[in-house]
Amino acid sequence: MLTKKQLDLLKFIHNRVQRDGVTPSFDEMKDALDLRSKSGIHRLITALEERGFIQRLAHRARAIEIVKLPEAIEGRLPNSSGFQPKVIEGDRPEQPRSAMPISDVHAMELPVMGRIAAGTPIEAISEVSSHVAVPGTMLSGNGHHYALEVKGDSMIEAGINDGDVVVIREQTTANNGDIVVALVEGAEATLKRFRRHGTSIALEPANVNYETRVLPDHMVKVQGRLVGLIRSY
Repeated sequence: MLTKKQLDLLKFIHNRVQRDGVTPSFDEMKDALDLRSKSGIHRLITALEERGFIQRLAHRARAIEIVKLPEAIEGRLPNSSGFQPKVIEGDRPEQPRSAMPISDVHAMELPVMGRIAAGTPIEAISEVSSHVAVPGTMLSGNGHHYALEVKGDSMIEAGINDGDVVVIREQTTANNGDIVVALVEGAEATLKRFRRHGTSIALEPANVNYETRVLPDHMVKVQGRLVGLIRSY
């Protein structure tokens, strides 16, 4: 028998995995359940694991797998057996940099522009290294989109792991809390959460082992906003 909070957390994790393909961060769980601290989430996670409803995956920060759902909600939640990625089969065509529609599978081929640092900033890369097919529903609006391979672990508590491919909508502005591609001093690119404080920009990691960088706003240029994530297992 689960408590209401345990059941609410299980449903929240399940729905987010179904929608995004990744587990929500502890901060997102805390906010969703209106708890004051992440320690309450840790207790709920431990209780769900002890009861066999979830499993924490080894060597993967914040990675949680839904093992089963209570009978009371199993029939009301879609795809209750767990996240099932949609696989788009076929060879990737050689195409130019711009996004290319694949109408029969409702997907788009996006250019992978190289690697982006989720850690210490690395040199910005603008050469197309490959292409990747993404669902059209992952793209936001009619803007230009591109993809980047993540290098580093500074965003793991936001569900972004080393080796993931992130889908970016090209734009030069951002709202506080957005995860963005930021160009630092015109030479280094990094993936961080954006915060503006007056004339300064804070680039926040999602990993307690990294510090927030605060820079004058003229040293930081937003290159795009995170709108999707692709993970290979």
